[in-house]
Amino acid sequence: MKPLNVVYWSRVGFGAVAALVCVLLIDVEKVANPLISGMSVGILVYLVTYYILKWRFMIKVEKPSKVFTMGIGAYFLTWIVAWVLFYTLVLSLS
Repeated sequence: MKPLNVVYWSRVGFGAVAALVCVLLIDVEKVANPLISGMSVGILVYLVTYYILKWRFMIKVEKPSKVFTMGIGAYFLTWIVAWVLFYTLVLSLS
């Protein structure tokens, strides 16, 4: 696989992991604004994974800025959809 394809699919996977972290860490009934807290976690995970992917693929891509922008939409779309699905699953089980 090409390096940018790996970055893209890594972002999709990290989006699902970030959603799972949001569900496990944020108690919706106790937090004043769970959306802001969830967005903070999602952005924080994105930034952490950016530095990991940048370190791993910096010399393998033509433009280093592509590591930041590749898969950003897929990450946030996966994150929000997975967060809703995981949260619904947790509510239905409790």
